[in-house]
Amino acid sequence: MKSIYSMKVQGWVKVLPFYLLTFLPLTSWAQTKQWSLRECCDYAVEHNISIKQQANQCRQQELQLSTAKNSRLPDLSGSVGQNFSFGRGLTAENTYSNTNTSNTSFGLSTSVPLFTGFRIPNEIKLNQLNLEAATADLEKAKNDICVRVAEAYVQILYNMEIADVARRQIEIDSAQVRRLEAFVDNGKAAEAELSQQKATLANSRLTATQAENNYRLSILTMTQLLELPTPEGFTIQRPTQEELDALSQIGILGPDQIYAEALGVKPEILSQQLKLKGSEHSIKIAQAANYPTLSLGGGLGTNYYTTSGFTSDPFGTQLKNNFSQYVSLNLNIPIFNRFQTRNNIRSARIDLENQQLQLDNTKKTLYKEIQQVYYNALNAQEKEKSSADAVQSSKDAFQLMQAKYENGKATITEFNESKNNYLKSESDLVQARYENLYQHALIEFYRGKELNF
Repeated sequence: MKSIYSMKVQGWVKVLPFYLLTFLPLTSWAQTKQWSLRECCDYAVEHNISIKQQANQCRQQELQLSTAKNSRLPDLSGSVGQNFSFGRGLTAENTYSNTNTSNTSFGLSTSVPLFTGFRIPNEIKLNQLNLEAATADLEKAKNDICVRVAEAYVQILYNMEIADVARRQIEIDSAQVRRLEAFVDNGKAAEAELSQQKATLANSRLTATQAENNYRLSILTMTQLLELPTPEGFTIQRPTQEELDALSQIGILGPDQIYAEALGVKPEILSQQLKLKGSEHSIKIAQAANYPTLSLGGGLGTNYYTTSGFTSDPFGTQLKNNFSQYVSLNLNIPIFNRFQTRNNIRSARIDLENQQLQLDNTKKTLYKEIQQVYYNALNAQEKEKSSADAVQSSKDAFQLMQAKYENGKATITEFNESKNNYLKSESDLVQARYENLYQHALIEFYRGKELNF
């Protein structure tokens, strides 16, 4: 958020009182639709490419879960074989001569796992947890894009206010130039004062040009986040003065209380917790290789056989007479596999330890973020209160200086310096209000509420 508030006051003009800004329309950028923050977030979530990619990851996990569940089902395979052999062989006359044989076979077989050392149920549970973790990661991606949209939204609001102020200041400086021109014509002011005020007007126009460019760039940033084809025709809703004033009266929960609520709702915590549970099942899957496996098999088969020099039954007759069936139980007992199973188990346990560390790190990172937001919110709230006091003091000082200047008891330089102090205090107040708005929205966001203001 530093970029939002890093704009320095240029010259002696920056902003006017906020109550004036609220009613100043952006006539040069008149729009037919104003986007709320909630609409921006919803649109970004729906159209953002990264979120679509994360959604595809969820679909992949759904397929892997389906594959794991289906591993309990029996398989089915068919076979067709055709063999030809050539060489000397026994004939019907019990003599040896060159003979040709042909064998055509057909088969159908199936098998079903009866016991796999609990590998299949653990694989199903692991893939179920992976799907839930991927869904949580998807929610995290949505939250991240909403935070970026909110940051861009506040940047637009701030630049919008500065652009309004700059255009309003041009009007004020233009009126002051006209006033001095009339005084010069009547001999009540010097040409130097008029030249100085014209230079001030030129600086105000330059500031307005820069402010409008910053506004357009912030609009472009937002529309790119929303994947809109063009920034043309895009504008946002401004919060009302009452909404901004209400923020200064809102109490702020302590970081420990915010953190306690965040642990139960933040998707990044849920994702790491699910992955930790998945690591436990990965150990069980590796341990399954230590158990014997039992499977049930069965099949059907027949064949057709011919040999040169012998009379063969017809094809259909042979298929009928050679038709056979079988049922089998297969028990596989692991004895020694070069310590592969042992090392797989050890590797899975290391993965479990790493996942626990990752969960701890995610919690610490979340707490640090909440601490940062908490103290930023406190600072913004206090800054807004002190800025409001500064505005009132500088306004009173400016009104006194204005009266002196109009009565010829102060110079134009003293007048502009006093006005500059007043306008700078107004700029600080606008900055503090939007910073307070954003930080309070973030606090509510960490508590599991929608990012909105």
